[in-house]
Amino acid sequence: MCFPRTFPPPLVTEFARKLDDGGADQLWVIEDCFYTGGVSLAAAALSVTERLQVGLGILPAVARNPAITAMEIATLCGLGPGRVLPGLGHGVQSWMAQMGAKTPSPLTTLDEVMTAVRRLLAGETVSTHGSYVHFDEVVLDQPPADPPPLLAGVVGPKSLTLAGRIADGVVLAEPASPSYIRWALDQAGHPEGFHVAVFAIPCILDDRATAYRIMAPWLGELVAEQRTALRPLPFFDEMADRYAQHGTDGLVSMPSEWWSELGLIGTMDDALAHLDALEAAGAHSIALFPAPDIDIARSQLDQILELARR
Repeated sequence: MCFPRTFPPPLVTEFARKLDDGGADQLWVIEDCFYTGGVSLAAAALSVTERLQVGLGILPAVARNPAITAMEIATLCGLGPGRVLPGLGHGVQSWMAQMGAKTPSPLTTLDEVMTAVRRLLAGETVSTHGSYVHFDEVVLDQPPADPPPLLAGVVGPKSLTLAGRIADGVVLAEPASPSYIRWALDQAGHPEGFHVAVFAIPCILDDRATAYRIMAPWLGELVAEQRTALRPLPFFDEMADRYAQHGTDGLVSMPSEWWSELGLIGTMDDALAHLDALEAAGAHSIALFPAPDIDIARSQLDQILELARR
């Protein structure tokens, strides 16, 4: 499960405990500017669970000094050895500009930051002077005994190519369809042992048509902005044409196979089929966003746990 950025911080321990007790594998905390902090949420979740993995999706590379980022990740690994999945990314550039942290080349910056963080987590003493990262014999006092995979939360082809070279995997934001996973792995070059974490949207009801009507406005917004994750869909152009001509009604009436590609949208059988398709495409971790309404999100936990135990 993903922990939405708008949820009050105390809820993270409630949800983490229920996921841990109910058999789910992971909780992913979302760090967006300027909502709740990913590191503190992750620490809280790790402290009240025994087996649950906690993912950081994602830490903006320039929001913290890379030495502090490595120190925070190492501390989390000390709290939950083997249970931390850290993700780093460019960060939304408008947010980075708001806080005076935007750099001229996000690609170069992410390259330098991820390389430095990986080396520090591996216990190395790091001296480097790049365009962004400047270290003079920096070394962690307590590096993790077993460094976690460092994942790149990226979207476009250049960033995915970089991830294939410097990261241990990727975090793909919603809607991470099987088509998008295959395309992303092609861009990354299919590195060996590459961990693919994806975020997905569930809307699981007894009636498919109702689920489609609920999710059509969400999908329409993504189509209108031509979200990168949608472009690899074989039916994207036809879907965009439907939306241009008929609005959300054109999306509601799409073939069910299209909806099944986009998320866990429809019946429970549709949701299970989507999970199978994500895994067949190469996903290792699948995190579901609950509804933004807390009461509805609580009710969705049973569905998430049912899916986790499939």
